[in-house]
Amino acid sequence: MSKTISYSRHARATLNLGLPLIGSHLAQMSLHVTDTVLLGWYGVSELAAVVLAASSFFVIFIFGSGFAQAVMPMVASAVGRGDEVQVRRDARMGLWLSIGFGLLTYPLFWNAKAVFLALGQQPEVAAFAQDFLRIAGLGMIPALLVMTLKSYLAALERTQVVLWTTLLAVGVNLALAYALIFGHWGAPELGVRGAAIASLVVQVVTLVVLVFYAAWVPELRKFHLFQRFWRPDWQAMGLVFRLGWPIGVTGLMESGLFQATALMMGWIGTVELAAHGIAMEIAALAFMVHLGLSNAATVRAGRAEGAGDRVSLRDGAKVAIALSVGFGVAMVTLFLVLPTPLIAAFLDEANPESAAILAFGVKLLAMAALFQMADAMQVMALGLLRGVKDTRVPMVAAAISYWLIGIPSAYLLAFPLGLGGIGLWLGLVIGLSFAAITMMWRFWSRA
Repeated sequence: MSKTISYSRHARATLNLGLPLIGSHLAQMSLHVTDTVLLGWYGVSELAAVVLAASSFFVIFIFGSGFAQAVMPMVASAVGRGDEVQVRRDARMGLWLSIGFGLLTYPLFWNAKAVFLALGQQPEVAAFAQDFLRIAGLGMIPALLVMTLKSYLAALERTQVVLWTTLLAVGVNLALAYALIFGHWGAPELGVRGAAIASLVVQVVTLVVLVFYAAWVPELRKFHLFQRFWRPDWQAMGLVFRLGWPIGVTGLMESGLFQATALMMGWIGTVELAAHGIAMEIAALAFMVHLGLSNAATVRAGRAEGAGDRVSLRDGAKVAIALSVGFGVAMVTLFLVLPTPLIAAFLDEANPESAAILAFGVKLLAMAALFQMADAMQVMALGLLRGVKDTRVPMVAAAISYWLIGIPSAYLLAFPLGLGGIGLWLGLVIGLSFAAITMMWRFWSRA
């Protein structure tokens, strides 16, 4: 019989694991924020293009990262059982599947302009977006490998290295993007191409650092992660694939909701799309905290599930949810009280279109306050469900919530009912709220 752990110990354990992951997610997000700020200073069309291109890259990345995310609960559960061999097998095949997915997706990036034009985007924006993706798309494989290694290390509670490596990436990206976008320090002025090159370099550098750490740190050598890496393990690959593809589809459903909103915002206008991108960056920064807590909940739920400790599973879930709710309340307050300085930080006052972007962005942040809590609860529920290896039913719930409820609601409110961009974001609120309710019910009905 397992010893009962107090809520305060659960909170400390969750925060010890989650805070570095939160820092890592915030740092990772700041890579995109850096590009948004710099290109906001560079030009409105360039900003709108990279908002569109980066969100498209992210949608495909999220789909492919299902295999990487499956590694986290699988490794955590194997550690809970004391099975070191399975740790290596699961992580290695996660890396294999990530490489395969990256190879399959690059043709989409190369032909991005035709896709964006078919989706109703303006020709100049579509051309800039393709310029970005033809370069940044080469980073899909290293980005997915980095995600897999981060999941592997997080499951082993090695989250500090994840944080410090991501902070290093932020510094490299800031310097390179600043030089290559504007042509500073003797570098050529490359605009959106410069931002793409910086992103690609950062992904490769991050991968090299994490591979070295996973292979050479003495405490991790016992797992022999890269030993005979070229040898397939079809059984383990099948396990990672079966758990991972529903995670990827679930992520695709959610990110597709936001991408569809961005595309529909592009139909309304370039200024509205630019404001949407800025407001979404701010909301996403807050979401990174909830995501980090969700990742910590996944690892702790996986450990408890592997050890057969149902009491710790339930109590740990309650604590993780409470921590996420507390932060969500703080963010709702911030979005409602200080929207103007948050949006203005992304804009150049000298740009004649900045005032219009600011005015519309402030309205969107009020909508972000509405969906903040729903977004927090749906990602927390997903993290807990993944910890107990429940991924297929959440995938169905996500498809219904986002594609059968969220997107139709957004379109109906924005266009037939005439609410425009505000209506699009109200659709986000509706879809995310439905997902939060159904997924939380799914977890607690099982736990």
